[in-house]
Amino acid sequence: MTGESSKVLKIVVLALLGTISFLLFFLKFPLPFLPPFLKLDFGDIPAIIAGFIFTPLAGVIVIGIKNFLYLVAGGGEIIGVTSNFVASSIFVLSIAVFYHKRRTIKSILVGIVIGTVLMALSMSVLNYILFLPLYALFMGMEDYGIESVKRGIVLLGILPFNVVKGIIVGALFLPVFVKMGSWIEDKRTSIA
Repeated sequence: MTGESSKVLKIVVLALLGTISFLLFFLKFPLPFLPPFLKLDFGDIPAIIAGFIFTPLAGVIVIGIKNFLYLVAGGGEIIGVTSNFVASSIFVLSIAVFYHKRRTIKSILVGIVIGTVLMALSMSVLNYILFLPLYALFMGMEDYGIESVKRGIVLLGILPFNVVKGIIVGALFLPVFVKMGSWIEDKRTSIA
């Protein structure tokens, strides 16, 4: 395969995985006992696959495609979409980085655990200092600017949601990897 056709193939694969991620983003649902505006989706799974086939940054590109398409389709507003992009990027980068170090199930598990912890802690801090105040300022949700409300949303919503999200998405990705692992490795060596 020539260098030029290899680049085209990479772009096509990333666009395809980004589109699949976007479609999976619509299959989202709230988790019981958590605020209904926090919805779990499975759009990170194609991004993890891209991060495994190419580089961790490729996973972030797929997340970017997913969020861009979602925003353009009118599925969300800029603050929520940006928040999703950041959370998913942290999670996917962690898993892909650990996978590229060893390429084992154990390294994937370590990446899922580290990614879940980093995503939960980072999103808690970012929501407290950035995203919730932006909602208060620009989206007419003035209560989100009140310290006690922000603290409650973060501790009772954002933090547990991201922990549960990491566990569920990670648990769903593992059987996908077991089934597709040899295909992912084959694609990694042939087109990456």
